[in-house]
Amino acid sequence: MNKPKMILFDYGQTLVAEERFDGVKGTSAVISHAVENKYNLTAAEVQKEAEAINKELKRFDPIMRAENTVEIPNHMFTKYLYESQGIKLDLSAEEIDRIFWDAASPGKPSDGIQEFLDYLWANNIRTAVLSNITYAGSVVEERINRLFPDNHFEFILATSEYLFRKPNPRIFKFALDKAGLAPEDVWYVGDNYACDAVGARNSGMFPVWYLGAVDFDQPDHDDVTKITSWSELKEMLK
Repeated sequence: MNKPKMILFDYGQTLVAEERFDGVKGTSAVISHAVENKYNLTAAEVQKEAEAINKELKRFDPIMRAENTVEIPNHMFTKYLYESQGIKLDLSAEEIDRIFWDAASPGKPSDGIQEFLDYLWANNIRTAVLSNITYAGSVVEERINRLFPDNHFEFILATSEYLFRKPNPRIFKFALDKAGLAPEDVWYVGDNYACDAVGARNSGMFPVWYLGAVDFDQPDHDDVTKITSWSELKEMLK
């Protein structure tokens, strides 16, 4: 195990602890901007259709999550969803993402992460973000920069912009190419065993499974390094 030249972070439930997702709240916030609602649908009715489409696509299925390695970005999903429901919005795709996300799952920095990021910066360990996420990359960057105004992330890769999702090795290799580093010089930290820990390990990086903000049940595994606090990872680096 080499001391890393860079640590790559996942976003949700790793860098940021998000509140439990409430799709009806998100949809309600979006359709409040409707200029036409042909069928007078409620937010709950629209969200029910969204969930049916997601189920058909196996888009957020926790069991299939690691097998669906091609990303479906929200701008495609929401365009079909709202137009097929007779709803016209006076919003850009990015505005829809921002309004929905802020209402459906606001977040805050996970406990202790800012202090850990400061430690990495002080010790010349580079940082960046690689996240499986369907929201537009610009919206993801905006949220991260708002929550971490003094961050030193060299890049923020949202899979919505780059076709492939973790654990597909292509997206990990893409991140390594952007960093200009060999895989053995990079640690990857994330909350999902299959997508993050296994995906990073299969790409040659050192995986760290962060369980300090996890919000869904996963089987336990003892074949990767597990932490529940950022202070544990800091000790590993000393």
